[in-house]
Amino acid sequence: MARSEVVVDLGALRHNVALLAGLAPASETMAVVKADGYGHGAVQVARAALEAGATWLGSCSTQEALALRSAGIQAPVLAWLDAPDEDLAAGLAADVDMSVASLSDLRRVEQAALEADARPRLHLKIDTGLSRNGCQPHDWPELVEAAKKHEVVAIWSHLASADEIGDPSIDLQAKRFDDAYEVARAAGLDPKRHIANSAALLTRPDLHFDMVRPGIAVYGLNPVPTDHDLRPVMSYRSHVALTKRIPAGESVSYGMTWTARTDTTLALVPAGYADGVPRALSGRMEVLLEGRRRPVVGRVCMDQIVVDCGDDEIAEGAEVVLFGDGSRGEPTATEWAELTGTIDYEIVCGMYRPRVRRIYT
Repeated sequence: MARSEVVVDLGALRHNVALLAGLAPASETMAVVKADGYGHGAVQVARAALEAGATWLGSCSTQEALALRSAGIQAPVLAWLDAPDEDLAAGLAADVDMSVASLSDLRRVEQAALEADARPRLHLKIDTGLSRNGCQPHDWPELVEAAKKHEVVAIWSHLASADEIGDPSIDLQAKRFDDAYEVARAAGLDPKRHIANSAALLTRPDLHFDMVRPGIAVYGLNPVPTDHDLRPVMSYRSHVALTKRIPAGESVSYGMTWTARTDTTLALVPAGYADGVPRALSGRMEVLLEGRRRPVVGRVCMDQIVVDCGDDEIAEGAEVVLFGDGSRGEPTATEWAELTGTIDYEIVCGMYRPRVRRIYT
């Protein structure tokens, strides 16, 4: 066994995609596989998502999209954020759709299209209030006019607070998106529309439009408090490398922040913050070991953690589940996120580590 393993359940992923696509039956479904499939493996995730009903794939960069093409995946894929010196020509030659948020973006795509002798397929992005990438409304008519000589597949935007159900910003962004669509229509375009991320897909069917773009929900993590049957796709496990008995009064790990009150058995697990276990979980995390949740004591180290097992006999080599889907009572990625003050997106994205083997079931 590897020091530690990320296990990706592609059956759970297919279930999630089928569920999400079924919630928007009149729309196409773009499964977002950026950041190496949120740490789950973009190519494997993409294939499973397409098998389950996704019709598009979403990547952040052209390089991410080209990795899908290199793996033989020919489904429509959108790349939406590249550095100014990115080789867009390679993407256009591979039939990657490009997002355009400004005239300078458009000029780069046009130059790349000449180099690749390819016809660009564009998704024009309007900034409706997130204030990240996207064209400002006052510049939108000029961008639409300049882009209409090309194939404009869609206009799109991204919601800032869709995970906060009822937030007034959602309706404001929807109104701005509708205004941008009317400008495009008045210019003679007939583009698709897509704005719904996972949270909006689950809670705002009025925003499904022509395409929905689930990201985190594909991986079974729900950004909103709904009871949809999403199944976490990733689990993280290691094993016991060593056990030892220590007497009362002995302390554990750097800084000796934990001291045994009674004689106890410790289990050493070869996974630490270099392997994706946040040091911020020191003194706060538990693992599933031999059928029980047990506390990790002392500080999380670079390469290892220590589990307090009391008077139980623990076998070296025993499986240790650091997080999973919770069905056996084990911690979840969401629990880790809540304990460390972050979001579960960051937990799973951070699990792609050199020493952590990724396997698929």
